[in-house]
Amino acid sequence: MRIALIHAVIVAMAPVHEAFALLWPEAECTDLLDTALAVDRERDGELTPAMSRRIATLADYAAGTGAAGILFTCSAFGEAIEGAAAASPIPVLKPNEAMFEAALGSGTRIGMLATFGPSVAGMEDEFRQLAAQRGAPARIETICVEDAMRALKSGDGATHDRLLAEAAPRLAQCDAVLLAHFSTARAEAAVRATLACPVLTAPGAAVMRLKSLLA
Repeated sequence: MRIALIHAVIVAMAPVHEAFALLWPEAECTDLLDTALAVDRERDGELTPAMSRRIATLADYAAGTGAAGILFTCSAFGEAIEGAAAASPIPVLKPNEAMFEAALGSGTRIGMLATFGPSVAGMEDEFRQLAAQRGAPARIETICVEDAMRALKSGDGATHDRLLAEAAPRLAQCDAVLLAHFSTARAEAAVRATLACPVLTAPGAAVMRLKSLLA
């Protein structure tokens, strides 16, 4: 079964492929990459109609390759992905929706560690909307460690993981802590070592959601 993975940053690719290898190795994963999306999103500071059209075009192309499902791996394009999903004949998943569902089952005080500032407001809105739909009195607090993303893009994964682990204790009072992006999943072990609460990552939750829908 073919699953199309659509990326806006290169550093999101390895974590989702690792999750598929571990949780759904039978799936045939293909990749579409448009790094200009992340550049333009950071430059413009908002999700523009042009970006939404590009997201829809990528989803259409992926469906045309024979994919049974589509998973976007960049968390800064939630509303555009929702639009693409509404128009698609196959399942289209946002990167964080499955992780957010799991978080609501962990308690009411949810923390999130992010590394890409432009994605934070949209992700928090998405979480609050889901909580309202589920009737869950949950709230979310985010710490954005943008230096960690810069380190990772420069090839310094160890510094990326260390910076997130150093920030994590500021969320120690939370019932669960989320690693906001697919790229931050690589820091799971380092962050877990600093916290007593559950640490949730997006790739594994997303893979299991797709598998439950399609397999």
